[in-house]
Amino acid sequence: MRSPIQDGQHAFDFEFGWWKAHLRRLVQPLSGSRTWVTYDGTSVVYKVWNGRANVGELELVNATARIEGLTLRLYDPATRQWSISFANSEDGRLGTAMVGRFEHGRGVFYDREHFRGKTIGVRFVFSDIAPQSFRFVQAFSADGGRTWETNWIADFTRERSRAVTR
Repeated sequence: MRSPIQDGQHAFDFEFGWWKAHLRRLVQPLSGSRTWVTYDGTSVVYKVWNGRANVGELELVNATARIEGLTLRLYDPATRQWSISFANSEDGRLGTAMVGRFEHGRGVFYDREHFRGKTIGVRFVFSDIAPQSFRFVQAFSADGGRTWETNWIADFTRERSRAVTR
């Protein structure tokens, strides 16, 4: 039997709990725009199946907009990889699953999606993981992964006063 740490099934354990979130989002990705907007809010991540799956709820707001998202993450022990699917309250659809794993304290996940009539690459990176904080960055590639444009930078800080209950 593989060790849970070695095989990656507990790679997202760091994220269980309540977090304060600060997001910078590029308004028009892959357009040449350099206009960014910021949001603040909360994220809570719940353990499912003893850590081999989890569900995250994200709520972010600024003066003019709100983002409500749900993340479902599932671990595949055969491939030792995670899939990450995201849904937002605006359209209520579960998006294309990102697939990847954690190595050397950094999680990298990829997929291909349709965006403005083209197929693009999408990359998620979890980094700077510490007991009280971590960073999540999303980037798009329109050239098969040769170059990446960052369009979502989220910094999370643990909320110590809130316990996760189900």
